Formats: sequence, structure tokens, C-alpha cells
Amino acid sequence: MTEQLTEPAVCGPADAPGESVHDLAARILADGRAYVSAEADRQKVRAGIVGAGVRDAAIFGVVAFMLLFAGLVASMVGLILALVPRLGAFWGTLAVFVAALVTSLILMLLAKARISRMTKAIRP
Repeated sequence: MTEQLTEPAVCGPADAPGESVHDLAARILADGRAYVSAEADRQKVRAGIVGAGVRDAAIFGVVAFMLLFAGLVASMVGLILALVPRLGAFWGTLAVFVAALVTSLILMLLAKARISRMTKAIRP
């Protein structure tokens, strides 16, 4: 009552009768090396694309920062020139300098407070 399979097992073209296990292993190893090489090349291309994007973004960011700084300097010079008729050259320059110094001090104190708050929040 037990039936035995009479059909032969399906063999692919790689399982040719003349091929040894050593030949099959060598072919698998060669295919694996080719795959690894192709994957490494793919990752190199991806890294190049990301690197170019980061470089471009950094260049644009630096140029934007430089333009922002130039605009800030120009506005401060304009403010000095606007104050010269009322306060004189020395006092107008001093007023703008003190205002910039006070603003910088306030911003630094705010930054220090944020850092202190962050360090307290992450302490165990």
C-alpha cells in the first residue's frame, strides 16, 4: 500500500552529472564575490551622492550665514549713520556698540539657561 515515487528528482542545469561538489562550491564562491563587489560599488555610489549633497548644503549654509552677517553689519552701520546727526559720531557708535553688547549678553544668558535645563533633564 505504500507508494514509492517513481519520478526522478528535478535537476537544474547547474546540477550536471559531470560537475563535482568542489566545482559547485567554487561557482557559489565566485557568485558571492561578484555580489559583494557589486554591492560595495553600489554603496560607494550612494556614499558619493550623500557626500556631494552634504557638501553642497554646507556651502549654501556658509554662504547664507556670511550674507546674514553682512546684512547685520550693514544694518548696524546704517543705525550708526542714522544716530550721527542726533548724538554725534562717537556717541552714536557707542550707543550701537552697547546695544549690541547687551543683546549678546542676554542671548548668551538665555543659551546658558537652556543648556543648564537640558543637563538637569538628562542627569540620572
